[in-house]
Amino acid sequence: MGLNEEYLVIIKATVDEGTTVKKLKPRARGRSYPIKRPTCHITIVLKNISLYEESVVENSIGMGQKINPLGFRLGTIQGHHSLWFAQPKNYSKGLQEDQKIRECIKNYVQKNMRISSGVEGIARIEIQKRIDLIQIIIHMGFPKLLELNYVNRKLNITITRITKPYGHPNILAEFIAGQLRNRVSFRKAIKKAIELTEQADTKGIQVQIAGRIDGKEIARVEWIREGRVPLQTIRAKIDYCSYRVRTIYGVLGIKIWIFVDEE
Repeated sequence: MGLNEEYLVIIKATVDEGTTVKKLKPRARGRSYPIKRPTCHITIVLKNISLYEESVVENSIGMGQKINPLGFRLGTIQGHHSLWFAQPKNYSKGLQEDQKIRECIKNYVQKNMRISSGVEGIARIEIQKRIDLIQIIIHMGFPKLLELNYVNRKLNITITRITKPYGHPNILAEFIAGQLRNRVSFRKAIKKAIELTEQADTKGIQVQIAGRIDGKEIARVEWIREGRVPLQTIRAKIDYCSYRVRTIYGVLGIKIWIFVDEE
């Protein structure tokens, strides 16, 4: 019929009762008996759609579409953590350079941190590139525990102290990760993190942990929410982070949403 199977969609499917088939079940010594087998009619209606109609059908499927809360609010109440300009052919190199700078700083902080809990305390790293200068601003919750001051003609590193460190999801995720490495119950770790967040005057928090929690054989997802977390409100300032922690049972994923304020 000249139809392309890629553009065929099912718009209707019905099942009706059909005729009943009567048969005899054979048995020895003339003990056969009748049996009845009901049948049914299945009707499927197909429709050939165009490319435009295909996109409309895909977008109309009623499934939850997840989006990063920080990227969802860019341009309104959320700013970029990297500010620089590059030609399209050099954009990927600049992106990889930012990633290497952040990884290098985190590794240095992790090796030189003098704190027993293992919390690095880095909330975010902002990178500003100019023609002859790269300025890096490290927002930390515990800057007194680290000695890092580097000024060069082409590189300038500045450390900024955060007044309420446990109001930032990255520092909170590092705290939960340290508790999970020490085999503390995940519920106890999350409740302790929520108590620390309440001291930072936040309006709501949601913590989610996925993986082989407490060493169980079957992976699952557990989450706890305290207060309000309006993810679909653009004017609501929400901090978000995803963090991976390696335990003896495997890799666990931690996601934290913190509702700071509403503008």
